[in-house]
Amino acid sequence: MARTDITMPKLGESVMEATITSWLVEEGDKIEMDQPIVEIATDKVDSEVPSPFSGVLVKKLFAKGEVVKIGQAFAVIETETGASVNEDPVKVVPDTKTNGSNGMVSPQKELVNTIETKSVTISKSDSSRFYSPLVKTIATKENITAQELETIAGTGLDGRVTKQDILAYIEKGKSGGQQVSTKTESVIAEKKTTQQKETVQPQQKITLSGNDQIIEMDRMRKLIAAHMVMSKHTSPHVTSFVEADVTNLVRWREKVKTEFENKYGEKLTYTPMLIEAVVQAIKEFPGVNASVDGDNIIIKGRINIGMAAALPSGNLIVPVIKNADQMNLFGLTKAVNDLAGRAKKGKLLPDEVADGTYTVSNVGTFGNVMGTPIINQPQVAILALGAIRKRPAVIETEDGDVIAIRNMMFLSHSYDHRVVDGALGGMFVRRVADLLEAFDVNRPI
Repeated sequence: MARTDITMPKLGESVMEATITSWLVEEGDKIEMDQPIVEIATDKVDSEVPSPFSGVLVKKLFAKGEVVKIGQAFAVIETETGASVNEDPVKVVPDTKTNGSNGMVSPQKELVNTIETKSVTISKSDSSRFYSPLVKTIATKENITAQELETIAGTGLDGRVTKQDILAYIEKGKSGGQQVSTKTESVIAEKKTTQQKETVQPQQKITLSGNDQIIEMDRMRKLIAAHMVMSKHTSPHVTSFVEADVTNLVRWREKVKTEFENKYGEKLTYTPMLIEAVVQAIKEFPGVNASVDGDNIIIKGRINIGMAAALPSGNLIVPVIKNADQMNLFGLTKAVNDLAGRAKKGKLLPDEVADGTYTVSNVGTFGNVMGTPIINQPQVAILALGAIRKRPAVIETEDGDVIAIRNMMFLSHSYDHRVVDGALGGMFVRRVADLLEAFDVNRPI
């Protein structure tokens, strides 16, 4: 018999940690390979983690509600064969470069690189709040006691104190008016000069009336909120708009949709047809299929299209079509229908919402003609697809201009102006429109 660690699998490019929401087995239980053993939650998806081995669960290394770093052991299983581990595995201290509020790695230089690695000792009997190693280190450097740390209002998940919270507290001089150390002052000054500085504004008091309803944000809504605010702080957003005449595309779909479903067993919607044009445009303008790493621009070699989808709860999730450039229209249709269907049922796997390189959001589903979408970090661009509406339009013919009823739609392209200028962002969305307008009405299925 051998004891083997079960580690937290990779859950996506930007996901660095996961929260255990519930254990599905108990210590001493016999489990089979691929049997779900724990439920987890990230800022992207809720999911189950299956066991990679068969055996007996010997030890849980984390309790419900605790955060586990990607690649970190969270359980020990005893197997017939397997890699041997220590009898008493030790928890790995979470990486101090992981933001405790949403698992995203801050693009700013971490304060931990500037100050010594120390920590504030807060036992479970003293506090029920979680403090990241970085927050503890800053508190120690600034002589903030455990009791004083308890008084700091946290803006992170479940009221957790983030790096920004404690730096803002220090900058205000702390409760006792103590002076901030020179070293920390220099870090704060550097932080202010970065392109991603965050201004902590005091929250205005909300006046309630007798008819107001108070609804507490669920965990997923809190994570979405944090991710959206982070994106706006990270990327200077610019949005370009283009109107496209998609009459040919509409006519072709109406002509072949029944035959398409009979042949392939899949309903043909507009979404895969639009994604097909987006993929072709990305091939011609790869600069929008990128990420930013400090002063480096990373042009992605793969084209993985994320498609924003609304859940029945009203929350948002972005399943990803991997290697979309290698799929034909049938492949895209099958992927869109499958991912959208399982998203509504909450059946997506972590890998299916990870590693997107470009995102589309079909706001036309809700009858919206255009929108200004927020970039899905760490990507640099996102395209909103408006509703297709019949409208009178001027058509140029050999006999002169005429007014005709056409199927029109707006495309709204938001992009990160740090690396995507107006020329690239505008030419890309114009190319998508051109491809849609040139759709072949005689195209075979």
